[in-house]
Amino acid sequence: MAKHPELAEPVVVDRFFSNRRKDVITTTLQTFKGHVLVDLRKHVHDKEGKIHPTTKGITMKVTRLLDLQNAINKALAKAQELGLLDGGDTE
Repeated sequence: MAKHPELAEPVVVDRFFSNRRKDVITTTLQTFKGHVLVDLRKHVHDKEGKIHPTTKGITMKVTRLLDLQNAINKALAKAQELGLLDGGDTE
């Protein structure tokens, strides 16, 4: 089994607003105790406008990304099948 490279610091892959309050969902790749992880985490703004991570999120080994992708694809297909996505609502 090939050893994965360790990341010297977290790498932010993507960010998007999750609601009207402009809470942010951040996807990050990072190394922790020799394991490369993917972290999807909700961040909120403080009174000064800086964003801070919350405890709401998931962290898993990066090797599970395909499983996560499959689960998200299934959720997307089911939401479309049920008419829950009209294409224009980003809330």
